[in-house]
Amino acid sequence: MQIVTDTGMDMYLPPEMVPDVEIHVVRHTITLDGVTYTSGGTISAADLQEKLMKTGSFPITSQPAAGDFAAMYRELAKTDPEILSIQMSSGLSGTVNAAKAGAEMVPEANVTIVDTKTLCAALGWQVAAAGRALKAGWSKEKIVELIHRIGDATESIYTLDELKYLIHGGRISHMKGLIASMLKIRPLIGVEKVGGTYAQLGMARTFDQAMQGLVDIMLKKHKSGTHLRVQVLHSYHPKAAERLVSLIQPVFKANWMPVHLMSAALAAHTGPTMVGVAFAPEAVFEGLP
Repeated sequence: MQIVTDTGMDMYLPPEMVPDVEIHVVRHTITLDGVTYTSGGTISAADLQEKLMKTGSFPITSQPAAGDFAAMYRELAKTDPEILSIQMSSGLSGTVNAAKAGAEMVPEANVTIVDTKTLCAALGWQVAAAGRALKAGWSKEKIVELIHRIGDATESIYTLDELKYLIHGGRISHMKGLIASMLKIRPLIGVEKVGGTYAQLGMARTFDQAMQGLVDIMLKKHKSGTHLRVQVLHSYHPKAAERLVSLIQPVFKANWMPVHLMSAALAAHTGPTMVGVAFAPEAVFEGLP
């Protein structure tokens, strides 16, 4: 069996947690100032934010086309027709539908598509666990159960200091976003699990209060001292990431995953000021190969 995912994923993990199997990635595209790039291919997350800070233009992202998935599935089926395709949330992108359409174009491949209803680090954790389970010889059915188990237990929340990219990209309503921007209100945003869409979880008047708000949301999910897997990601804001780590550190017993830049395809919608955290009980990962 072979594993496919997309660039709605961030898989930045310690070497001992990286799966010893190839993960095949179908890439989103980002168009800025008339030039189209592939996320993590022809443009890195850092390069994108550097370009955004030098232009008055906004980026346009596009999900992979059905043909992109079909080409991937067709090539993989030449060596093994069993394919597990683990995609970012259908509530935030049409990537899942593109994967389904692509699979229909390749009848020689037996493609199982998983709509994770999440993205970013949380998706990366699921893909990594699936890869390790595959290496250990787990069945496809057992791996899909594992993916859902991790997804059910994992939360993703974030905030940002500047709203114009979210407003432009339609991630928040234009009027609501303009009012919040004028009032300098920083939203606290999460990914809800039913539809896999963004949900506003609160708001703050300052960016530091917003980061503390993220910790407060974590405390609503888990009591102080809980042993959690935790990963802080940011779009291009290392100082904010460092500050968020310092706020979380005294509260939870954390198994820290590396702090890193998030995927260019995702950061295109937030601009450079986003910081967020994925977290789940460490017990959920017990028994993984």
